[in-house]
Amino acid sequence: MRDDPGRGRFELEVDGEVAYADYRRRPGALVIAYVYAPPALRGTGTADRLMRAVAETARAEGRQIVPLCGYAASWLRRHRDLPG
Repeated sequence: MRDDPGRGRFELEVDGEVAYADYRRRPGALVIAYVYAPPALRGTGTADRLMRAVAETARAEGRQIVPLCGYAASWLRRHRDLPG
């Protein structure tokens, strides 16, 4: 995963396609506004791998994830052991 802070986006490239999570860093929080996987990557676990990397980043920075996106919120409910 790569972080593009200028665009406020985490990106994960797979087979030439890019899944991404739009974010904002706030004091103590990583606000996830939107998670997107292109149709070719849906159902492949790419968005899950992206969110795992986002959670690792949040943990390393001492931030909690604040999901605004339905996918991110659902993912966090399924992974309560991770920051969020």
